[in-house]
Amino acid sequence: MKILLITLITRGFSFLPLPVCSLLGKLLGYLVYRYFPTRRKITQRNISACFPDRSEREVEQLSIAHFQHMLIGIMTLSIAWWASERRLNKLVMINNIRYFERHLKQGKNIILLAPHFTNLEILGIWLFTRHKMSAVYKPNRNEQIDDFIRKRRSRFKGKLYKHTSIQKDLIKDLRRGIPLFYLPDQDSGGWGVFAPFFNIPTATFGSLGRLAKMSQAVVIPCIATFPESGGRIEIIFDKPMQDFPTGNAVKDATSMNRVIEKLIDIAPEQYFWSHKRFKTRPEGEKPFYH
Repeated sequence: MKILLITLITRGFSFLPLPVCSLLGKLLGYLVYRYFPTRRKITQRNISACFPDRSEREVEQLSIAHFQHMLIGIMTLSIAWWASERRLNKLVMINNIRYFERHLKQGKNIILLAPHFTNLEILGIWLFTRHKMSAVYKPNRNEQIDDFIRKRRSRFKGKLYKHTSIQKDLIKDLRRGIPLFYLPDQDSGGWGVFAPFFNIPTATFGSLGRLAKMSQAVVIPCIATFPESGGRIEIIFDKPMQDFPTGNAVKDATSMNRVIEKLIDIAPEQYFWSHKRFKTRPEGEKPFYH
């Protein structure tokens, strides 16, 4: 029953033009913001901590915009799961892909650093239409739902690995020149290191540096942003990370977080602020979320 419901909802959303996704997302996102106080408080807490110079009104406006883009993201996720390769190509515009393609042509091993933005799904699946790639994902607890999502995500040239460990096959893929689409920017719990993120000590996965070192890979940041007009989604590649990795886990995690901060400046409302990014605190520090 759950699979049928997910299929019906996502299949229905997948037919929507992007301007309609924008209108519906703004309406539904505002309602979700009003009626889900727990996530609203998490979002406001994160934004006010990361942007201390913003007034309460500015924090509220950015929080509302975030919820709206979260709902838009559900619709673009639906498009990513069901649309044809031809339609996906029509819906996106590409900025600075030369950073990626140049290294591909040179035969370099590549990790695409893809922070958690609201249009992450369409970014990954669009890439899978063009290139054989690997990606790491967090499995759903429901095996049937997990199987459904995995099939939707890997229906082109994507190969998925569970996030629970750095697997030998994943590293072998990287060393064979298969790019990795990687999302290491959520709370690491006790598995990572504390590195500054918007000047806040943040539990950060150190796996990006380890993977880059083991595979001799260049790390290229990328995001997808949804325009205010509801026009084509912009996929943006940034310059490869320099002097990375260093072999020092804290330095490498700090470098990664700085790159993510730079990407957030492009479209701050479209980052995953509703995630408890600062849940894990250094020993002796009071809880971040009350």
